[in-house]
Amino acid sequence: MDLKQFLTALLTGTMLVSPLAGCGVAYHKTSVSAGISDEGKVRVLPLTAESVLVANAAPYEPRELPAYFRQSGGLGGTLARPIAPPSPAFDRVSRPGGLETRLPPPAEAPNYRIGVGDVVLLATPRTGSTVEQLTGILAAQTARQGYTVQDDGSISVPTVGRVQIAGRTVEDAEAVLFQRFLDKQIDPTFSLEITDFNSKKVAIGGDVTNPGVVPITLAPLHLDEALAAVGGVSSADVDTALVRLYRDGTLYQVPLKSVYERPQIGRMTLLAGDSIFVDTAYELDKAAAYFEEQIRLAQFKQGERQARLNALQTEVALRRDELKERRDNFAARLELGAEARDYAYLTGEIGQQTRYPLPFDRKATLADALYDAGTGLDAARSNPKEIYILRGSADPMEYESITAWHLDARNAAALLLATRFELHANDVIFVAAQPVRHWGNVVNAITPSLIISSVNAASD
Repeated sequence: MDLKQFLTALLTGTMLVSPLAGCGVAYHKTSVSAGISDEGKVRVLPLTAESVLVANAAPYEPRELPAYFRQSGGLGGTLARPIAPPSPAFDRVSRPGGLETRLPPPAEAPNYRIGVGDVVLLATPRTGSTVEQLTGILAAQTARQGYTVQDDGSISVPTVGRVQIAGRTVEDAEAVLFQRFLDKQIDPTFSLEITDFNSKKVAIGGDVTNPGVVPITLAPLHLDEALAAVGGVSSADVDTALVRLYRDGTLYQVPLKSVYERPQIGRMTLLAGDSIFVDTAYELDKAAAYFEEQIRLAQFKQGERQARLNALQTEVALRRDELKERRDNFAARLELGAEARDYAYLTGEIGQQTRYPLPFDRKATLADALYDAGTGLDAARSNPKEIYILRGSADPMEYESITAWHLDARNAAALLLATRFELHANDVIFVAAQPVRHWGNVVNAITPSLIISSVNAASD
């Protein structure tokens, strides 16, 4: 067959396009058409700043994650290192020839820091009715609640949660609480004060009226004040009585007379953990027994606190493992399709036709679906003038009604509307084809038939 015969056959095949189309070769264009048809009643509305508000006002609530995704396993906490056994309190000596004075290095009382066992009082405004507030009846009323600082150094405040305040000054604790109130969007009007000082104490024993412990408060505690707090010294021999101070593994002593006669000694500042024992200069065995008892008691309390903390950490770890297992099971059920999920669907001339799973606990936008699941608009195939969001009516009486929100993105600024349009379950996003792409599909559909028809005609 020469060239002339081939061209003749090709022209003859072109004339057969209509019959071939009738045989199913023709390409059918997909589009959105307004009006009433077998598919339903379709109305097309342009997507504008105002119509986005209308579309977003339609009722839809995203699916929520199970409650265990919002739960915490609890707060772990650690305290200071266990107290190391102190060195011997003193060396046993024979009867001294006089009353020796051994003063500790000068010390200033540090700013009081809240500790475990302290009780703090949180005062917040008491809520009332609008009438009561307007008339000022509740102007001076406050709700006062006491909280004990737990072993992990925190207090548990309703509606706020656990707040770590151990090791902080009152001012620092107020700042932390103020920020937590703001984070929870609660009125941050409150006052904080310490009502029971239980974390820092000075132990006093020996020849005193009422041996016991004296708490250290916001004000510095001085030696003469501490002795007065336990009823004073009961020793009859004031001339030979000694006040012994055990601090940080070292034993100091001053004659009792110096406490009363020398203000610089009487006003000596005591620190948390100090132990004081009043006796005569020759009752060293009695003093040693008292200090050993204080050391054993401190070690026992430290061991008990550590055991309680270990139990708390174990409980928290178990709770966290349980939450993790439940969350992992939920993720597995979600992957296997055993959990209900809302979807939007992407079709037409887009990077990838797929279904887009709507997120939990928040609403997704048209832009999320187009540029996440759909991988964006295809510059060669997608027609930015013809982007539609098809949404069926939620009213059972209008089951066949379909609203097609039309986005014309020829002006790229219109794509900002895509970031504001909220998707609902079962929305269908359709992107039409470029006109050139449409004709290309037509040519691709008929070209094989033309060639076959031309060859057959030439063969005849």
